[in-house]
Amino acid sequence: MAISKQKKQELVDTYTELLQRSQGVIWLNNKGLSVPEMFELRSRVREVEGKCQVTKNRLTRLALQNAGLPEMDEVLTGPTITGFALGDIPAVAKAIAEFAKDNDAVEMKGGLMGTEQLSAHELNTLANLPPLQVLQAQLLGLINTPVQQLVGTLSSSVSQVVNVVHAYSDSEVQDVKT
Repeated sequence: MAISKQKKQELVDTYTELLQRSQGVIWLNNKGLSVPEMFELRSRVREVEGKCQVTKNRLTRLALQNAGLPEMDEVLTGPTITGFALGDIPAVAKAIAEFAKDNDAVEMKGGLMGTEQLSAHELNTLANLPPLQVLQAQLLGLINTPVQQLVGTLSSSVSQVVNVVHAYSDSEVQDVKT
């Protein structure tokens, strides 16, 4: 079924808007997902602040150009599903990777994070990262540990000085009594 020129322009505008709003984009090779499987993929991606849809490669190329993003000709071949990461890109990559593990009908082809091109291998690595909140907690833990050790060292040093002064004062009091 042919798409009218007006409909094509609307799709390019939609793709451009999604590309501009996205933290990153992930392209998948669609090897024949059924409608219920596509619904499940969309649902998983939507849960992590993303959007997933079947896209036309030629129109996606035009949208990339309109958005000022790099050309992705090597990725935009064959039947393509595009995942737009409107929130945290590792979360979207993880949702897609987990879906792809259970379903042979899709595989990651590549993507963009900002203007940086990502290979399928890099996307899988990104999918294996812990969530952002966990990374932030780990970073705070790394920063906090030396501070706690310093405070512990200083407090033990101060308590040692106080103990020495206390012992000295006790010995002075006993010398005065005798």
